[in-house]
Amino acid sequence: MFVTAGGMRIDYLITHDGEARVEMVGGNALYAAVGAALWDAPVHLWARVGSNYPQNWLNQLPQEQIQIDGLVRLPTPQDHRTFFAYLPNGRRDDTNPAAHFARVGQPLPAALQDYIHSAPGQDDPHNYEPLALRPDDWPEDWNEVTAVHLSPLALATHLNAPSRLRQAAVQQITLDPGERYMIPARAAQIKQILPQIDVFLPSAMEVRSLFGEGVDLAEATVMLTKWGAKWVVVKNGADGVLLADGRTQTITHIPAYHPANDPRVVDVTGAGDSFCGGFMVGLAQTGDAAQAVHYGLVSASLVIEGYGALYALSRQTEAQSRLHQRL
Repeated sequence: MFVTAGGMRIDYLITHDGEARVEMVGGNALYAAVGAALWDAPVHLWARVGSNYPQNWLNQLPQEQIQIDGLVRLPTPQDHRTFFAYLPNGRRDDTNPAAHFARVGQPLPAALQDYIHSAPGQDDPHNYEPLALRPDDWPEDWNEVTAVHLSPLALATHLNAPSRLRQAAVQQITLDPGERYMIPARAAQIKQILPQIDVFLPSAMEVRSLFGEGVDLAEATVMLTKWGAKWVVVKNGADGVLLADGRTQTITHIPAYHPANDPRVVDVTGAGDSFCGGFMVGLAQTGDAAQAVHYGLVSASLVIEGYGALYALSRQTEAQSRLHQRL
């Protein structure tokens, strides 16, 4: 049994080619679950949802091999909106949706009128925002969990959830940090997180946010192992992945599945999250971090060839084929 923890969202996005897509089922917990489910893994979501989150969306997920028994339904409505705009230069912006919709000649959806960004308060080590998982949210009847992936969440969750998972005898914990706390001012808290987990999976952008824009990415990756990480996997889009072994502090570069500007790539939303879900399963099944990276890269490659979190789930057979090509 595999668990992906994080957020369940309602996505609004503008693609790199200027197409607006609104009110789509999403969230990093779901994208990570899709990345895991591509390998026929039994995957369960662990997330908080408000009373307003569409139940009909959730009811469809078990049909896609994604179980919802770990969802905590809150009695009050919550803000599940996520907005992303992918820019022609390849960067992503999650603020000022009005300007981005105007840029592509589309009206701003009414639901985004007062939107700021999707992660308010996530860099506070002491407080949980309403949708942030608490250690006590862990289902008591989950006794045979193979691995848990913690998607970007509140810093308080990432500081405190791993110890609860170890109490539940979870042997493998992977963690993708929240971009809001990957900053120098939170270095002390990051150093508290790393020894508690098995694999740290930041993006290259987050590593540079922590250590400085001009930092050598490989050197910064090794530094994270010195801070206590057993393995560090730095996701760098079309430039592939850097894998650092904390025991030897050696670096391996593994190319992405798609080269830069590959026309098969239509929407990179959820690429990093689906990578993490695939990596989680690959590491648990093989015990080899480098092989696990290939599982993750294949998961991400399938997700980004279509729109929406669930698109790739019809392509499990192709996932196996792509993996065999790479190993």
